[in-house]
Amino acid sequence: MELRHLRYFVAVAEERNFTRASERLFIAQPPLSRQIQQLEEELGTPLFQRGTRPLKLTEAGRFFYGHARDMLARAQDVQAMTRRIGKIERKLSLGFVPSTLYGILPKIIRRFRSEYSHIELTLHEMATVEQNQALKEGRIDVGFGRVRIDDANVRRIVLREEVMMLAVPFEHPLGLAGKPVRLQQIVHEPLILFPRAPRPSFADQVLAAFRDRGLEPANMQEVRELQIALGLVAAGAGLSIVPKSVHGMQRTDVTYLPLDERGVTSPIVMAIRMLDDSQDLRNLLTLIYEIYDDEGIPYVRETL
Repeated sequence: MELRHLRYFVAVAEERNFTRASERLFIAQPPLSRQIQQLEEELGTPLFQRGTRPLKLTEAGRFFYGHARDMLARAQDVQAMTRRIGKIERKLSLGFVPSTLYGILPKIIRRFRSEYSHIELTLHEMATVEQNQALKEGRIDVGFGRVRIDDANVRRIVLREEVMMLAVPFEHPLGLAGKPVRLQQIVHEPLILFPRAPRPSFADQVLAAFRDRGLEPANMQEVRELQIALGLVAAGAGLSIVPKSVHGMQRTDVTYLPLDERGVTSPIVMAIRMLDDSQDLRNLLTLIYEIYDDEGIPYVRETL
């Protein structure tokens, strides 16, 4: 059994059609059919129910599909890491979601570049879901996001939990009162969520905070990014729940209020490939914890 057999099988299983799978793989259909037949002969069991449309997997086929995908992902993971380790030059590619830039991340990047100037650090803005795929494809080496995504090939380290705050327009009654706000108080207010896509995202964490308390916002608008949400808040179009680090932006047309709720937080998550424990990543994680100590930020230490 070779990796190409696994790729061919996964393509047919996902397309549920030999013709579409052959187009996806850029090979003719007869050779593809022969390769699948050889795989079934080697395994000693049929993987597809012939004669069904669309094509269906047998029970053995469903079992094999899950493991075939995992093996392909791990092979890709090892290939990406080997490629990076084999490079003469030292590089580290970092993905991040925009909202993390308002917190400690810029300080982390500056300090890393200062202490490890021999390493070329490149930055890529991308959503957490996009980071997950980029890690497995070797396009980035580490990602910083806000969503926990289960993937056997990616390890996620929750660096800390960031408190959420409420952003309201200047001179809004809640802002003028200057008191902590309960979610119950704003459930009927226009709520501006971000980002609109891809999901899951910070927007889903905000909605979960409401639903955990048996609340459902009555009027919601989804926008592409944080800056647009704050611009709409400033224009009086609604309220928005944001990470506490945004408070440092010092807008005169937006007031930030604490939430009178327990456990309404958004995690800062560092994601790496499951098998990657390189010295560069260990140094980065150690540096993050040193900065957290300097800033008095609570966290639970993990090691690579």
